[in-house]
Amino acid sequence: MKVLCDHMLGSLATWLRILGIDTLYPSDKMSDEGILQIATQEQRLIISRDKQLIVRAKKRMIPVLELHSTSLGDQLQTVFNSLAIETSRILTRCTHCNTQLLSIEKNKITDQVPPKVRATQKDFWYCPHCQKYYWMGTHYQSMMQKIKLLQKEP
Repeated sequence: MKVLCDHMLGSLATWLRILGIDTLYPSDKMSDEGILQIATQEQRLIISRDKQLIVRAKKRMIPVLELHSTSLGDQLQTVFNSLAIETSRILTRCTHCNTQLLSIEKNKITDQVPPKVRATQKDFWYCPHCQKYYWMGTHYQSMMQKIKLLQKEP
């Protein structure tokens, strides 16, 4: 599944990447026309609250998931209710650049993560594009709790 979030949905785009969904988030300089072209070329679902963008997408037969709330929790719930979320894909994408994460051996990251993290964690992932490192720390537990709650709600 590939999606493209509009300019108003930066936090949602980050969460979709956490969920392992290939998510583009356009720069502020990208026009609605640019968004529509990318969605068409890359066969991406547009997720938007922008009524004009939604109307233009529908006229071009581009799939759209229309959001009505400004609340991130409500937006996430709409996504969970509308799309098939594969839990096996969670935390497989960089939250910053959307690149697929690579597993990296603990012994290859000596100075890249804090010593306490290195001592307490065994699994690490690396983004080859932005060179960010990931591990399942306390932030992971809180994200998983939120995801479990979203899965249970209708």
